[in-house]
Amino acid sequence: MRYAILSHRWEDDSEVTYKEMIGLTKMDERKKVEVRKRSGYQKIIQCCEQAMKDGFEWFAELSEAINSMYQWYRGAQVCYAYLNDVKESIFPTEPNFETFLKSNGWPEWFMRGWTLQELIAPRRIEFFNKEWAPVGNKHRLASTLKDITRIPCDVLRDGLAGKRLSVARIMSWAAHRKTARVEDRAYSLMGLFGVNMPMVYGEGKKAFRRLQLEIIREFNDHSIFAWWPRT
Repeated sequence: MRYAILSHRWEDDSEVTYKEMIGLTKMDERKKVEVRKRSGYQKIIQCCEQAMKDGFEWFAELSEAINSMYQWYRGAQVCYAYLNDVKESIFPTEPNFETFLKSNGWPEWFMRGWTLQELIAPRRIEFFNKEWAPVGNKHRLASTLKDITRIPCDVLRDGLAGKRLSVARIMSWAAHRKTARVEDRAYSLMGLFGVNMPMVYGEGKKAFRRLQLEIIREFNDHSIFAWWPRT
């Protein structure tokens, strides 16, 4: 199945749930208007329109399929990365602390925990600014992306398959990234290491300890003990 997939930042109360999307036709008019006014709804519509332009019949936006999320992104023909805080028509090539004060001088998409695997897994990523205008792709921007993320260009281009990288090095790419929930610091890394574990929101930092145990079962690499997530 050929499909496009969306990568984006979650924007608090402006997002639309899957339940709301499929229930639009059954909503009363007042609720329907409210949902359609949300920036999250417009984001989905714009992404669908872009997918149609590119000849795709299927479009995916994942929120709950966490254990299989990496594989969904890896299997996509293209990933649309929506940078909602980029207003210019070109991708920023140098840090701008005036524009991106809260995210170390770069678009906030690069500071979120979940977007790490969403950057590495897809073979092809097209970046879009706030107005859904294209500003570059992962291959052409590999050198700049390396400067932003410290991820080697060959990993950005080809993914992790066949790479002999230490656990600690992969973990280090997530060091300055943030997640809304403590547990997601661990859950967002599962796909990068190819491990699965039950998600128990409410367990707090225990999630990372469970992730360590799962990785130890899979890899004979003690470098994992040299890294711990920032709180």
